[in-house]
Amino acid sequence: MSHIPKIAVIGAGNAAENILEIAHSVGSAIAEQSYHLVCGGKAGVMEAACRGFRFARNELNTNRVVAIGVLPEETADFVNEFVDIAIPTGMGVARNVLITRMADGIIAVGGGSGTLSEIALGWQLGKPIAALAHSGGWSEQLAGTSIDDSLRDPVYAAENAADAMRFIRGKLSAGLQ
Repeated sequence: MSHIPKIAVIGAGNAAENILEIAHSVGSAIAEQSYHLVCGGKAGVMEAACRGFRFARNELNTNRVVAIGVLPEETADFVNEFVDIAIPTGMGVARNVLITRMADGIIAVGGGSGTLSEIALGWQLGKPIAALAHSGGWSEQLAGTSIDDSLRDPVYAAENAADAMRFIRGKLSAGLQ
């Protein structure tokens, strides 16, 4: 069985409607590539991405790929309804390490300090990272920049979900995961 890439969608648990629409389109784009989606499993950007993922997956009539929620709590009581596999960790924000470690690529949409930590962890792990350039928060601030000189390429400044997926797919195809 071949490896199906897992793409992390990171962003705030509370976001404006326009940011949620972007996250929804990112989730859809991941399903359309037949990749798994990984996220924090909660509300906001995470829920919108999972909703978009489920919608697109249903349109494609496939159950080959799943949405995975890595939760900070010890139980799955607070998982969003669009997650297929909930992983309660009891680790609080330290679960961000698991999300970035599991992912083959990362797409950032808006976000606050949690998103910042996931971008930094992904950077340190050498993961391809696409940040939606017009989504606000840390994603917008870091899009097109290098966090430090440890990697050659900056955080990719994606214009939209399709652009982010083109970048991630290209990096994964080149074996730079």
